[in-house]
Order: sequence, then structure tokens, then C-alpha cells
Amino acid sequence: MPRQLIKKDEGPNGDIDLTPMLDVVFIMLIFFIVTATFIKEPGIDVDRPQAVTAERILNQKILVAITADNQVWIDKSQVEEHMISQKISALHAENPKGAVVIQADKKSTAEKVALVIDAAKQAGVADISLAASE
Repeated sequence: MPRQLIKKDEGPNGDIDLTPMLDVVFIMLIFFIVTATFIKEPGIDVDRPQAVTAERILNQKILVAITADNQVWIDKSQVEEHMISQKISALHAENPKGAVVIQADKKSTAEKVALVIDAAKQAGVADISLAASE
């Protein structure tokens, strides 16, 4: 007697299609990367002066540090005087709404602070602040 093939009753498939979930995860990843804001650290710590009326700034994007011996640091590298405006301009182009925050050491000169403020204004930055310790 020949064997007959009996077809099983096939119910719903137990496999789960992960493609839609992966699409959502990649879209969320792209969204977070695009909307993330990054603060450009100056690359050196300075001893900031204290101020009673100091306020926290939320929109700080470009940090400029002036050391006790009047060296200017932007984005983890020391910057020469004639390049300060160009460096700030390049960082400001990445985020036009960002503010420049100057972290000047207590022992730095007012002349160097004024030079950095002028360079930031030449770069087209309207929001410039001087950092202080609370």
C-alpha cells in the first residue's frame, strides 16, 4: 500500500519579522545624532574668579579658556592671537545659536580678555559671557 503524504495543518508562523523594529531603532538613532548638541571644551582648566551674581548659561557652545600666563585655548588646542577669530568663526558656523563663554584665569590680564571678546565679535558672535565660579 502506497504511503500517502499527509499535509500538516499549518498554523501561524512562529517567526517574528524584526525589520520594522530595526527601522524604528535606526530612525531614532539618526534623530538623536542630529538633535544632539555638543559643547566644545577648551582643553585646559583655569582658576576662575568668584562672583556672587554668577548665573548658569544653558546655551554655551564655544568655550574659550585663558590661562594664568595668557595662553588662549579653544577646542583642546592652544590658539595664537591672530587665529582666535577664525577658530571661533569656524565653531560658530557649526552652531550659529551657540554662545561664547570665556573662562579667564584670575591671573590673566584684562588685555587678553578684551582681545578674545573682540575676536568673538569679529567672528559674528553676539552672545559672549565671562565665566565665574559661584
